[in-house]
This record gives sequence, structure tokens and C-alpha cells, in this order.
Amino acid sequence: MNTPADSSLGREVAYPSHYDPSLLFPIPRLPSRESIGLDPAALPFIGRDRWHAYELGWLDAYGKPCVATATIHVPSDSPNLVESKSLKLYLNSLNSTRFNGPAAVRECIANDLSARAGAPVEVEFGLPPIVDTDSDEILIDGLDVSIDDYGPPNASHLRHAPGEEMVEEILASALLKSNCPVTGQPDWANVTLRYRGPLIDREGLLRYLVSYRDHAEFHEQCVERIFHDVMRCCAPQWLVVEARYTRRGGLDINPWRGSPGAPAPIARRDARQ
Repeated sequence: MNTPADSSLGREVAYPSHYDPSLLFPIPRLPSRESIGLDPAALPFIGRDRWHAYELGWLDAYGKPCVATATIHVPSDSPNLVESKSLKLYLNSLNSTRFNGPAAVRECIANDLSARAGAPVEVEFGLPPIVDTDSDEILIDGLDVSIDDYGPPNASHLRHAPGEEMVEEILASALLKSNCPVTGQPDWANVTLRYRGPLIDREGLLRYLVSYRDHAEFHEQCVERIFHDVMRCCAPQWLVVEARYTRRGGLDINPWRGSPGAPAPIARRDARQ
């Protein structure tokens, strides 16, 4: 079984000079899900890992370089996630490869990623629009709270607000930070939680999100942990969690997980991306 320690993360790696799909490094989702108490046979969420690729190039049939951006959708029910540095190296392996048109490039990337993820992966050229603010979101970062808990993630901060008020709202924070489990490099994200249910205590939610600050886990795993903890501690009727991580190495990752039947988030980018 592949583990993060087996990947190219944290190692000096020469950039590929030719097309090489073997560079893609799959990491099983199962161990992380079991560690937070999820039943892999009955996942409580649906979702996708949406990647934005800013550095994509290849040669056309006559050898002229072409460039593009791309959006990649990896389904959350795939057996594996794809490690980010390996995806960067793989995309760069296309730089000196000739293709008979953009459709052939998309098909190649989709086929290779699908094989590594273990499920169909969708690839489209272009990126979603930048939407820095959403009038429906309630930013909780300005709350006047004292915080001294920076990890590990502490779900004891999560609770209902006093009373039995039922609401439907979107809570947002730009203060989510975790660390790469291999290199220790910081990962920054804007996170949104859309839910319907008992009013979530906003101060507790902010303290909980900040408690990821020294935590080491992949982006996709952090989002699943947040979803699981909020569902368990706050008991909403439904919940959707999305984290939009800042770019590294020409890629950013935007995982979302939601209750079946809940509204999926609209694809967007933030100004920090």
C-alpha cells in the first residue's frame, strides 16, 4: 500500500523530459477514513476534489508549444487520492509530447488520472471565475475571541448555540491552516460550511478551525475530518464543507464533501488563489 512517505514529496526530483504517467502517485483514502471513524462501506458524504492547474503545456502535431489551464474533478468515492507533487511532475511530463489537438490532451490526462484514482476523473480546460466574497456567507474571522488551541483538531469546541433555533446559513473563514504530513510546509485555505439545522456556535467553530493550525494531514483528509466532526457534534440536517487551498507548484486543491441531496458548492476561485 502506498503511503505519503513513499511519494516524491520532500525529495529532490529531476523534471521529466518525456511523457510518463507512472509519475502519478496514488494514496489510498481508506486509512485516513478509518482513523477518524468513518465506515468506508457507508460514507456519510458525497463530493469531489477539484484541482485547478495553472501550468499545462504540450506540443501540437507540428511541434509548436501550446499552453492552457485546466480544472480536474476527482470523485470522493475513488479508492485513491493523487498526491499533488506527483500530479505537478506528471503534467510537466507533457511539455515535450505531441498531441493531435486539445481533445487528445484532455483524454490523456483523464485516462491517466482515472487509472491512478481508481474511478472516472473529469478534465476540462479553463478555470472557474474568481469570486472573492459571497453576500450569502457569514465571515466568522472577526469574532472577538481568545484562542490558544492550535492542535491537534479539537472537536470539543463544536457545539450548538443556546436555544433551539433552526437555520440555513453559510459560515466562512479564511483562517484554516494545516501542514503537509510529509514536508511540514503550511497549507492555507478559505473554508465554507453550509448547513441546515440547529444554530452552530460561531466562536466554537472558529476555535475548532484554528485547532488545525499545527495539524499534519492532506487537504482532502482535513475536509473529511471537518465534515465528520461537525455532523457528529452539531447534528445538522445536512452539511456541505468546502476548502479552497492556496496554490502551490502551479496547482490548487479544492475538496468539498456534502450530505447526499445537499446543494453542491458552485465552482469558484478566491483572490488568494
